[in-house]
Amino acid sequence: MNKQLMAAALVAGLAIAPAVSAETVNFGIISTESTANLKQNWDPFLADMRKATGLDIKAFFAPDYAGIIEGMRFNKVQVAWYGNKSAMEAVDRADGEIFAQTIAPDGANGYYSLLVVHKDSPIQNLDDVIARKGELLLGFGDPNSTSGSLVPGYYAFAQNNVDPAKDFKRMVRANHETNLLAVSTKQVDVATNNTENWARFEKTHPEKLAELRQVWKSPLIPSDPLVWRTDLDPKIKDKLESFIMSYGKHDEREMKVLLNIGFAGFQPSSNDQLIPVRQISLVKEKTTLESNENVDAAEKAKRIAEIDRKLAELSAKSARD
Repeated sequence: MNKQLMAAALVAGLAIAPAVSAETVNFGIISTESTANLKQNWDPFLADMRKATGLDIKAFFAPDYAGIIEGMRFNKVQVAWYGNKSAMEAVDRADGEIFAQTIAPDGANGYYSLLVVHKDSPIQNLDDVIARKGELLLGFGDPNSTSGSLVPGYYAFAQNNVDPAKDFKRMVRANHETNLLAVSTKQVDVATNNTENWARFEKTHPEKLAELRQVWKSPLIPSDPLVWRTDLDPKIKDKLESFIMSYGKHDEREMKVLLNIGFAGFQPSSNDQLIPVRQISLVKEKTTLESNENVDAAEKAKRIAEIDRKLAELSAKSARD
């Protein structure tokens, strides 16, 4: 079955699935690595959430980020852990709202996108990647991944006039874990990843990590958000928020549960944390549009003016905040 048919089947399945009960909350978890690994690390946290809130908390997995976004769109996912790019899609298309943000184990308010090569690779930096792009196999992230696709697509490639889909020998998409495994076994020459997943990979595949080397690091990316549907029962929101904001603050076992996922805790947040991601997306859209010779000049000018208007609004909002 091709990807379009799979997507259609997913949407159809979500649309006809029975509605969950008022006390059931499906918690979506994006596919940064294998479902087995994600389930092992998230299950203790969700079990504690179930016990503390009295709600029927169920994990919701999908083969790609779009599956979690579509699940929220059809109200089969009520709360989810996203990256910033996928959170933006959930806010814009799935009635989502950011209410919390993860805190990194080192206390940082963000993380970094990476380009990674095999330790034996002659590539030493981004300039080498750009110079040799036509002979390299690139492992890229999910289209809705912030660190695996959007950020490196903009900072590493668009700003150097490189189209990952066209200018490399070949580009293949996979989750973070799979991309690192592919580099370690030399199935691809360079791949995207991020500092959070790199730290997790060091725990799960230390022998494979020894085969890898970082050659580029992005500007800081805001920490991952938690998103709930805006129409979720306010009483359920209160229970979830109370649990999430207090979890791991004083209990050593809870701290270990969070560290196994890759977090140190949570802090309040809002949709405003998406402003940098929206700016990157708009600039990338503008750059692509400007170089597209198949768009009518008048239509191109109109669309660019609209992008510039949105960018100005975001800059003004950022300045006020």
